[in-house]
Amino acid sequence: MTKLKILCILGMFYLGGCVATAVTVAAVTTVDVAHDRRTIGEYIDDNNIEFTVRTFVVRDDQLRKHAHISATSMNGILLLTGEAPSAELKNKVTSFAKDIEGVRQLVDEISISGESGYVSRTNDVWLTTKVKSVLFAKTKLDANRVKVVSEAGSVYLMGVVTREEGKKATEITRGIGGVMQVVQVFEYTN
Repeated sequence: MTKLKILCILGMFYLGGCVATAVTVAAVTTVDVAHDRRTIGEYIDDNNIEFTVRTFVVRDDQLRKHAHISATSMNGILLLTGEAPSAELKNKVTSFAKDIEGVRQLVDEISISGESGYVSRTNDVWLTTKVKSVLFAKTKLDANRVKVVSEAGSVYLMGVVTREEGKKATEITRGIGGVMQVVQVFEYTN
């Protein structure tokens, strides 16, 4: 077989994988956006904001090695959670984040402390899963309408919701075992 034929065959497999991946990503995004109150543009902007913060943290040696920072954006409201070992590193992230295009409001919940441990993070993941499940079961609020972020037992609720939806989600979350505090970061539609 000639080199050209081999390259063509390999190219077909490679491009076929790319096409399948692109179709899958497009399908998941379409489902997400269909249940979201944000426009497609706002949805994409929020994902870009989160990606921009993550990239900044990973590329900075001090932040990557010594801090644990999470970024969650909903309709241009950026929530930063996690830990930084010093005010200097915390300010480095917040200063960068507030200037990202599309950030309308910055909610800084980064604590100045040592990096949380595996058990604490695992508990936060479990708490987030539990809150999302209970909220969906009791309110039928779609996961794309209310984002749930947990950090050290505090649960942050974000989303574009009605006042009634926000109130109900907050009340339900307060009643879930393991939730130490509920912080509302809602944007109301009415």
